[in-house]
Amino acid sequence: MTAHRTAVAAATALIGVVPLVLSTVAAGAAHAHGAPTDPVSRVAGCGPEGAQRASAACRAAVAANGGSAFDEWDNLRVADVRGRDRAFVPDGQLCSAGLDAYRGLDIARTDWPATALKSGAGFTLTYRSTIPHKGTFSLYLTKEGHDPAAPLRWDDLADKPFATATDPELADGAYRITGRLPAGLTGRHVLYTVWRNSDTPDTYYSCSDVVLEGAAKPDTEPVPEKQGAEKPPAPPVPAKSPAQPVPEQQSAQPVPEQPAAQPVAEPAGQPAAASADRGDDRQMVLAGGAAAVLALLGVGTSALIRRRRTGP
Repeated sequence: MTAHRTAVAAATALIGVVPLVLSTVAAGAAHAHGAPTDPVSRVAGCGPEGAQRASAACRAAVAANGGSAFDEWDNLRVADVRGRDRAFVPDGQLCSAGLDAYRGLDIARTDWPATALKSGAGFTLTYRSTIPHKGTFSLYLTKEGHDPAAPLRWDDLADKPFATATDPELADGAYRITGRLPAGLTGRHVLYTVWRNSDTPDTYYSCSDVVLEGAAKPDTEPVPEKQGAEKPPAPPVPAKSPAQPVPEQQSAQPVPEQPAAQPVAEPAGQPAAASADRGDDRQMVLAGGAAAVLALLGVGTSALIRRRRTGP
């Protein structure tokens, strides 16, 4: 009898434990598996812990859900997609992945809380995970000219992801996917993240609103072009400088011809006045010599005349 009572008590205890285990498993399956938190996704920002849940866009999204908040912000997933995203997720419902419980995320409006990014810059997406999984992340951005006031369609996204990562490391409760943002995109865009699990049949979808600031580069690039346009008037400046010294050097060439007189090169240290006096002395010597010759000629002539008169 005692053994029978013990068996009954044990069975009763197990009956009480089984529902608890099943509820725990169900909660674990429901509370799966993650969403982007930087740039913050709509579902994470409007969730119970989201910093944007009080924004007008989040309030409108909750109202569109019939007042139901996004308690399961990490469970926006579709099973058995296997890469056939367009077949499972209709245009205009990309942010909710076509799931009725998240339909408020598809509201097209221009005031969704957005993260500012730099066009063409390095980038890291932080994807918070409540349950780790293996799989591939693919990050897409809407094309230039995207209208945030219109429902999001597949054709609004770039044809190829700008960043991908397969089985990234889970660190501090989050995956981090790095890449470089496309250059040339400006204004408000949607960053669309697709996480295709490889250890489960699930695919996760999420929309993050961003504002790309890339207009500063085109404003600064024309500056050097304008400066270059001002350079053509500069050539006349070098043209004048080599042209004018040439005639000055030619006009200065007669100066070296003066050494032919060489009065300055005679006795060192004598002033120019002394050389002038020496020239005057030479002229006096020449004049005296000429007078002496004339005097001799005169004497000789008078002697001949006398000899002729007297005869031999």
